[in-house]
Amino acid sequence: MQLATLTDLLPQLETPAILKALVTAHRHLAELKGIAKTIPNQAILLSTLGLQEAQDSSAIENIITTQDALFKYRLQVDVVDVAAKEVSAYADGLTVGFQLVQEHGLLTLNTILAIQETLEQNRAGLRKVPGTVLRNEHTGEVVFAPPSPETLPALMSALEQLLHDEQVELDPLIKMAIIHHQFETIHPFYDGNGRTGRIINILYLVKEGLLDSPVLYLSRYINHTKVDYYRLLQQVRDTGEWQEWVIYMLHGVASTAKHTITLIEGIRTLLQQQKHHIRSHHRFYSQDLINNIFRHPYTKVQFLEDDLKVSRATATRYLDTLAVDGVLEKHKLGRENYYLNKALVDLLFNIPKIATA
Repeated sequence: MQLATLTDLLPQLETPAILKALVTAHRHLAELKGIAKTIPNQAILLSTLGLQEAQDSSAIENIITTQDALFKYRLQVDVVDVAAKEVSAYADGLTVGFQLVQEHGLLTLNTILAIQETLEQNRAGLRKVPGTVLRNEHTGEVVFAPPSPETLPALMSALEQLLHDEQVELDPLIKMAIIHHQFETIHPFYDGNGRTGRIINILYLVKEGLLDSPVLYLSRYINHTKVDYYRLLQQVRDTGEWQEWVIYMLHGVASTAKHTITLIEGIRTLLQQQKHHIRSHHRFYSQDLINNIFRHPYTKVQFLEDDLKVSRATATRYLDTLAVDGVLEKHKLGRENYYLNKALVDLLFNIPKIATA
């Protein structure tokens, strides 16, 4: 297997249909970048939207959990939920990757390895055995076989170069579609290839400056269009025709950006409402308190202690007061209490279905 050469692909990548889809995708992506800046504390978006991405991306691989189970697992109490643990590890992998891209301004093979290591919670690295082949379910014929293990170092090195290639002038959104296809075709790891590839998508857009933080997550779109996603992945391998795949990815960017803009606007409105209410009714109001109950829709005393640098008794009093006031709901989980920002949770849990056409 050889990676596609951008120069050779250019005639396929600058068709009128692709350029039209590109304009729409960039317009909505730019709006999303601006809207995201209206949330002063970006950690709020990373912790809430990031967990949604983790859940949706994992669901594509049939790792299923609920947001309720996932948030409870993140409370770090004794909750035994294997699926929630795996999904939580995805969110951690996204965070690790984002921090490394911020630090270095690059998306290197080492960063990809660190993401996958966090996802899978092991250091297996590039696979040393043949990958799983795809077969026609009716005929048994091999449809796709990942490249052999001995070729992986060279292929991943070439992919790393593709991630940073500035010699060919190609729009980064088109390039993202190509990179994603190439990574999934290389299939470099024993497990976690799909999830790692979807993290690479968003981190590449951050690296290219199209977003300041990783808030555009394509997994919900892919999950709702899974048949087309896998069909088009294979179609490029079979025919070498890229247009339909690139347009599919560009439509995903546009649809997901519009969807995320609506969600962030809802979060911003609710944040302002709760901020004004708490500031008007409680002398212990602080911006750190507001940040806590939005960064942790399921919060607990320890989280508030850490964020506000107050005693356990003081943190308990603040949370109990907000529960009595109706801003939060107090619940029991094991031997601990947790406090639910129900209005925020309702906003996050009842997301309208993303547009797929």
